[in-house]
Amino acid sequence: MKFTDGFWLMREGVRASYATEIRDLRVSADQFTAYAAVKRVAARGDTLNTPLITVDCFSPAEGIIGVRTTHHAGKAHRGPDFTLPGLDPAASGARTRQDGGVTELTSGPLTLRMDADGPWGITFLDADGRRLTGVDTKGTAFATTPDGAHHMVTQLALEVGENVYGLGERFTPYVKNGQSVDIWQADGGTSSELAYKNIPFYLSSRGYGVFVNHPGKVSFEVGSESVGQVQFSVEDQSLEFYIVAGPTPKEVLARYTALTGRPALPPAWSFGLWLTTSFCTSYDEATVTSFVDGMAEREIPLSVFHFDCFWMREYQWSDFLWDPDVFPDPEGMLARLKERGLRISMWINPYIAQKSALFAEGAELGHLVRRPNGDVWQWDLWQPGMALVDFTSPAAREWYTGKLRLLLDQGVDCFKTDFGERVPTDVVWHDGSDPERMHNYYAQIYNKTVFELLEKERGHGEAILFARSATAGGQQFPVHWGGDCFASFTAMAESLRGGLSLSLSGFGFWSHDIGGFEGTPDPAVFKRWLAFGLLSSHSRLHGNVSYRVPWEFGEEAVDVARKFTLLKHRLMPYLYGAAATAHRTGIPMMRPMLLEFPGDPTTRMLDRQYMLGPDLLVAPVFTEDGQVEYYVPEGTWTHLLTGETVTGPVWRHETHGFDSLPVLVRPGAVLPWGADDQRPDGDWLDGLTLRVFGGGPEGDGPEGGGTTVTVPDHAGATAAAFRVARDGDTLTVTSERIDRPYRVVDEATGATGEGTGTVTVRGA
Repeated sequence: MKFTDGFWLMREGVRASYATEIRDLRVSADQFTAYAAVKRVAARGDTLNTPLITVDCFSPAEGIIGVRTTHHAGKAHRGPDFTLPGLDPAASGARTRQDGGVTELTSGPLTLRMDADGPWGITFLDADGRRLTGVDTKGTAFATTPDGAHHMVTQLALEVGENVYGLGERFTPYVKNGQSVDIWQADGGTSSELAYKNIPFYLSSRGYGVFVNHPGKVSFEVGSESVGQVQFSVEDQSLEFYIVAGPTPKEVLARYTALTGRPALPPAWSFGLWLTTSFCTSYDEATVTSFVDGMAEREIPLSVFHFDCFWMREYQWSDFLWDPDVFPDPEGMLARLKERGLRISMWINPYIAQKSALFAEGAELGHLVRRPNGDVWQWDLWQPGMALVDFTSPAAREWYTGKLRLLLDQGVDCFKTDFGERVPTDVVWHDGSDPERMHNYYAQIYNKTVFELLEKERGHGEAILFARSATAGGQQFPVHWGGDCFASFTAMAESLRGGLSLSLSGFGFWSHDIGGFEGTPDPAVFKRWLAFGLLSSHSRLHGNVSYRVPWEFGEEAVDVARKFTLLKHRLMPYLYGAAATAHRTGIPMMRPMLLEFPGDPTTRMLDRQYMLGPDLLVAPVFTEDGQVEYYVPEGTWTHLLTGETVTGPVWRHETHGFDSLPVLVRPGAVLPWGADDQRPDGDWLDGLTLRVFGGGPEGDGPEGGGTTVTVPDHAGATAAAFRVARDGDTLTVTSERIDRPYRVVDEATGATGEGTGTVTVRGA
């Protein structure tokens, strides 16, 4: 939200009060509070009839410093609040220091400095004393607008050349500088400034992050009101934000996700290909069976079959009952599908249509959100007379999950938790929550409710959602997909931008609708999107009004689907290792280039390519004729699909057929390569090959240097470890923890070796 009219004036009817000078400090060992006057105080009379802004400085966790600015502290606090699993001030190591008028608070590598003898300001310093950012003059304020609303406002300085990323899954330009961003959930597709997943966290190219600890509407002006500042404001009496230390982007994300929650590890089977019935298509068991048979006949392995909305009767979503006219024997059908090795996913949402029997039941039991006058809140926008489940009520959560439990008993494995963004603010919640704060937060309790049911019923490590909405902390309940995109190359690119922004907002796993959702894609779009989708964290064929089985788009599409599904399965020992890393550290599977190469300025702008895990560069093709331009960082990289090498740093312009795209392996990488291309959750150590690229890790013979590569088990723990070292043209690989045979390929020389224990490979 903008308050000013240029540099000197305020917008009509806006009045602002700015922290101007410190009048008092209260300092303890690990935190302090400053009281800032909003004007210069020359005499005692200047302290009358004027506000103070209270500024609390503290550390919620190691390497994170919080600042809370408050005007009137007596406002009644109504939740919800973000749950912060990593909140631990006692373990933050925070300590204060005073030297004359200067007060400092340090936690880990981060220091906040405030000088009571100078003009108002806050400086944040890294471990070397370098200024990361700061609150400058007029950077701490409250403002009132013509409608009487009261806003707390903070500005943090942007240094020259500094870029801002994140703020959730945003489809606008990847670098957020110059944008106005409202953190407010909306069902708006992927082609506008609206977003399904709004996260009040951004990451700076200077090696720090900023998290605004407020679940309601946070308005960001990223160099868009004051071009040298990131401004954020809330309509409230208090505003709390955290500076998250790096210095690398990975370390920022690791600290941020430690605070807000690390993602659960999705089950290995979920990384295979998902096929759905599509959204508004007609289907029955015969249709479903024909799809599954068609995939098998064309030798395209399928892992998950998803039933979208019309598995229920029209006008009755959600009542969680199969349409008996279309599916007279759901238990038998599911059993037949599961006999073929498939997992089953079901579409659900948190809305209850009036025609559904659950509407009357939920209303009578008090499980539906109500208006202030006691009426059940309803509208006709999605379903006729639709109501909303009140997940703030424990009884309502138990009632809702009880309906889902019946589906799990029938054989369902997971749920697509659609919607959760169109949440009203003219309502009363069971727990007394503030409706404005609940609008965004609803996604959290909705997805958490379903995810915890799956953990309880299916066991730890087997829970997975396909969720659309999220707020801060939502990364704990994967997987999230990109929502309703058009079936076009433009939408394919905007989907990737959204995914990269979400990755820099703490989300470890992300997917999208292969081929696009709205409309029917041109075969060229579908084929290009197949390659992109199967080199993403999770891979799902889905659409709106037409089926997305590959043969609907020609035989070449079938070949492309088969090739990249088999490739993903062979990559699973590597991919699941990256998934386990995301689970342990918060570093996402699909990584914007700047995460892996923060010291390379070119990578800071790249939004049409990414790293899949630490060692694979993927550049999707967004053209029919196969032309693609992408950037290769320093070193000699190897095309995974062709074996050709390219030495960076360099921009590349290439042309690829539909069965290809740039997939480059990082210099020195050791890629664990599975033998089973038919399923994602096989025995990855059976027939394992270690592919050593770009010369391999240097070492002084078998006893020195080198690197260690691990292969996980299905729980994400290390199943096997291999130490790999090179001495000239000789590779020495020593296995740990296992005595099973494995194969080594030196991609630089073509030499191979096989054995157990230690394997030595010598080039010609």
